[in-house]
Amino acid sequence: MPVDELADLLLFDRSCYRLAVKVSEPNGYEIDVDTDRIDLDRVHHWLSTDVHGALGRERQIVEQSIRGSLNFGVYDGNGDQVAYARVVTDLATFAWICDVYVDRQHRGVGLGHRLVTEVRDYLVPYKLKRVLLSTSDAHGLYARIGFVPLPDHQKWMILAAEG
Repeated sequence: MPVDELADLLLFDRSCYRLAVKVSEPNGYEIDVDTDRIDLDRVHHWLSTDVHGALGRERQIVEQSIRGSLNFGVYDGNGDQVAYARVVTDLATFAWICDVYVDRQHRGVGLGHRLVTEVRDYLVPYKLKRVLLSTSDAHGLYARIGFVPLPDHQKWMILAAEG
């Protein structure tokens, strides 16, 4: 079976999510899990040009990753997307929080902290055994939300990417 056909079969079934959450912030921002609101062009630009682990990521790959994930968008008072986070999860045992990004013009007001806190809180009812994330420079931010370094990190391995 061609990869494209397989990908269509494996589209993420969003029916297992709780009802879409909309959290209005006192400063006029809104956090929402409605994937239809995601500004694909904006998210692709952010990730492919400004996120170390995603530099050069193709638009098709960003679109596919959004389709297969739980997505959180942050929107300003005009409805424009200003931040994003993606969660890869089975909603039973594991979640990986990734592609967290706050637009440079909206940094410094606590949006990153609020966004990841909302992601964490959203996942709590699922009683997941592991919720992971990786960061090169925001350890302090994530520590304030409850994340700690991997215990027994010697047990963890990663499949090396080719090329």
